[in-house]
Amino acid sequence: VQLVESGGDMVQPGGSLRLSCAASGFIFRFYEMGWVRQAPGQGPEWLLSIDSNDGSRYYADSVKGRFNIFRDNAKNTIFLQMNRLKPEDTALYYCARVSDYRGEIPQYDYVGQGTQVTVSS
Repeated sequence: VQLVESGGDMVQPGGSLRLSCAASGFIFRFYEMGWVRQAPGQGPEWLLSIDSNDGSRYYADSVKGRFNIFRDNAKNTIFLQMNRLKPEDTALYYCARVSDYRGEIPQYDYVGQGTQVTVSS
């Protein structure tokens, strides 16, 4: 299994950014996928997930109304569209494959290397 994120950058507050994650080594269309981020000095935070039928499953309160997730099963890729970015969105963003749920929180079995997003003026 390989997950490769791209698209991280430095952006000003209020700006937008789109991250991509290219997946390989498994039957992508069968799996729920998602995005996790980790800010400096903090633990990982699940942001959003999308199931195999292109339905959004999980949204963290911190990103509702600003971030969106979608997938292209033909290209084995998921995307994270981030709008109205805030300085507190600064973090390393990881693509993850969902393995199961602990309560309402997705759990992952594979995660990529991450791509850095920095929101600063």
